[in-house]
Amino acid sequence: MKKILSSLFIFITVFGFAQTKLQSPAEFLGYELGDRFTYHYRMVEYFKHIAAAAPTQVLVQQYGETYEHRPLIYAILSSADNLKNVETIRLDNLKRAGVLAGTPSTKVAIVWLSYNVHGNEANSMEASMKTIYELVNPQNTKTKEWLKNTVVIIDPCMNPDGRDRYANFINQVGNNPPNADPQAREHHEGWPSGRANHYMFDLNRDWAWTTQAESQARIKIYNQWMPQVHVDFHEQGYNSPYYFAPAAEPFHEVISAWQREFQTTIGKNNAKYFDEQGWLYFTKEKFDLFYPSYGDTYPIYNGAIGMTYEQGGSGMIVTTDEGDSLSLKDRLTHHYTTGMSTIEISSMNASKLNDEFEKYFKENATNLSAPYKTYVIKADNNPDKIKRITDWMTLQGIQFGHSSAGKPARGFDFATQSINNFNLTTDDIVFNIDQPKGRFITTVFEPQNKLSDSLTYDITAWNLFYSYGLKAFALSEKIGVSKKYQPKTLTAESLPEKPYAYIFKYQSLTDAELLAALLKKGLKVRSAKKHFTLNKQTFDPGTLIITRRNNEKTSDFDKVIQAIAKNLNRKIYPSLTGFVDKGFDFGSDDVSFLKKPKVALLAGDQTSSLNVGEVWHFFEQQIHFPVTMIDTRQVKGIDWSKYTVLVVPEGRYKLFDESQLTVLDRWVATGGKIILIGSSTSSFADKKGFGLKEFADEEAKKKSEKNDKEQKEKEGPVKYAEAERKELSNSISGAIYKVTLDKSHPLAFGLDDFYYSLRTGELHYSYLEHGWNVGALKGKQKPISGFAGSQINGKLENTLVFGVEDKGKGQVVYLVDNPLFRCFWENGKMLFANAIFMVGQ
Repeated sequence: MKKILSSLFIFITVFGFAQTKLQSPAEFLGYELGDRFTYHYRMVEYFKHIAAAAPTQVLVQQYGETYEHRPLIYAILSSADNLKNVETIRLDNLKRAGVLAGTPSTKVAIVWLSYNVHGNEANSMEASMKTIYELVNPQNTKTKEWLKNTVVIIDPCMNPDGRDRYANFINQVGNNPPNADPQAREHHEGWPSGRANHYMFDLNRDWAWTTQAESQARIKIYNQWMPQVHVDFHEQGYNSPYYFAPAAEPFHEVISAWQREFQTTIGKNNAKYFDEQGWLYFTKEKFDLFYPSYGDTYPIYNGAIGMTYEQGGSGMIVTTDEGDSLSLKDRLTHHYTTGMSTIEISSMNASKLNDEFEKYFKENATNLSAPYKTYVIKADNNPDKIKRITDWMTLQGIQFGHSSAGKPARGFDFATQSINNFNLTTDDIVFNIDQPKGRFITTVFEPQNKLSDSLTYDITAWNLFYSYGLKAFALSEKIGVSKKYQPKTLTAESLPEKPYAYIFKYQSLTDAELLAALLKKGLKVRSAKKHFTLNKQTFDPGTLIITRRNNEKTSDFDKVIQAIAKNLNRKIYPSLTGFVDKGFDFGSDDVSFLKKPKVALLAGDQTSSLNVGEVWHFFEQQIHFPVTMIDTRQVKGIDWSKYTVLVVPEGRYKLFDESQLTVLDRWVATGGKIILIGSSTSSFADKKGFGLKEFADEEAKKKSEKNDKEQKEKEGPVKYAEAERKELSNSISGAIYKVTLDKSHPLAFGLDDFYYSLRTGELHYSYLEHGWNVGALKGKQKPISGFAGSQINGKLENTLVFGVEDKGKGQVVYLVDNPLFRCFWENGKMLFANAIFMVGQ
């Protein structure tokens, strides 16, 4: 924060206190807000203008940068007296939260307003400019009064890349004057829409997981402030009236009574202004507070009054089904109104907000009713996985370390989903809920999330121990953290001058990244199909072997390998021989030569932009390996011989007609590999030339149809009011299932006997009759975490989750569950890497 204060000094020194005349948005931009969509860079310029014109009240700071190199900024606003003292106010708030020691000396409310997390929900950035202007407008006596006891933080555009994508679209294709017909082109974006960021991620699902650059930068600065009130501004379908808090059920059980109460207080204040204007609105519906990675729930689980505000809208102006005209100016005015109303009611309750905020965090330490008080990550987990999750915990401000002494312990075992005894060691990682992030910890790590209502807006399970496949325990007793976390470091060892081969274990995503780096350098890499022992060291299937033989053309062979290993912190196991102690020697057919894959990824119309983005991000940001995106409109003219792997992401496909399937079938037979993800499998199921079947045979199909019919007859006619809930019995709301893996197959290299799959859909297929059923749901099924309907669970018995079908010289890989979902399912990345590099080699 010293940087913030020095920036404030620079603004004051350079601009003085009266050199820049304050301009309204219209004066600065040259048009009225609502007349057009403003480009992001112009908004940034306006915010800087505000800071220059009101340097004693406003500080604008860049906190990050997007993938397309647009700045991420936020503004801090308050009275001149408060801004002089802003660092003390910030630190006092962290003292109330227990993040820092000491007694607060100030009592100032902190309200954070976040705009435009979805780029095409674009009125909110416009509203942010109206809001910041009125907060410093010297003629506005109300805001002057509010800022005497309130600091307002404005993040005017959380998703600049998506925002400009949408602004470019609407400014290029929109009619002049704008067309209000909802069927007009300007109301229908092409692929991808402006909703998501550069890598087509939904940033409003990434608050907790922080997989994206924008989220990582935002969470870092958010946790330096920990506001007491947070609003996330959105837009919804144009026929919907305005939505504001209080939220709908389910509420997570860790949400405090005060957080529920003050949501209602804010909602009533918003309603007062909407009632005065006769504007329609609704509350307590649709938008719940459960999934922890939203812009309302993440703040909620971190002590704030977290809220979503939703405005209906489309384009510059649209005619609703009721015949009303809804303009951009109307929409930004509504967001401006609720934003100002929220600041007002927060200012009126500043003292109470501070007291209840402090009480929230004291309860974390003294009276948080949660069945599990301590979580333990065993020290013998894969060190790469430990590093990834501890890096994540550090970013989130979770306090963790080691116990001072080992002892016998008992707790919920995430590996067996039962209570077991285990030995706690001083190397194990320990963290408990007696800390500022206590409720957030409970939300993310508790074994089973408790749903008060199964009708929810998003997934209902997300436990990171299952995501990472970690050996971990949840304990009902509190175990203190008495030693600072000591990560295990890789000991540098001397290497023989010219070993016969370099060996690397293959157990984590970083090992897959190593393989990608080696292949990019043109090195010839082999992989062991089975266990072997050498120099008293056991190596698992998948182990990477780089022999000097066949790599003679690589200049500085040893230096290249050692440099890559050092860069990725990989342990090298040198060998002076290809003769192993046990298993297959390096020249055996059971040690595969890994050809460098040439990967194509379908993208464009009919594909899921979210899943395309997940795959794209995986290649570019995680394993740093080239991928060629093929537009779906070009598929029929593609020369597939240029590629060895085709990734078909989730989507709703029409392009896979009989002729196209025949082309791909022949390509696979000559050595190609198709990787089908999630819903894309349905385009190949029950099709000629492909072995994926919804039912094993006609008898199984008839049995399923009979069961469905009997269930309907038993239940009788569905009442209109119960229809939505009836559908839940056949649905899965993002639940975790325990999948049995065939570890001997290359698709499962580096994984354990079980894989915890986050299932987000109801697709289910029979076992492959002529193929490898690598991942399967065996026997009766129910999720180990999350909600799934009783009828769909019955249909999942003995079904395929991950499979490989050999066809001629090639393969088809079926990934029925998306292993890259939202990029936070860590073990899924290993499985996908295997599909790319290991299968078929």
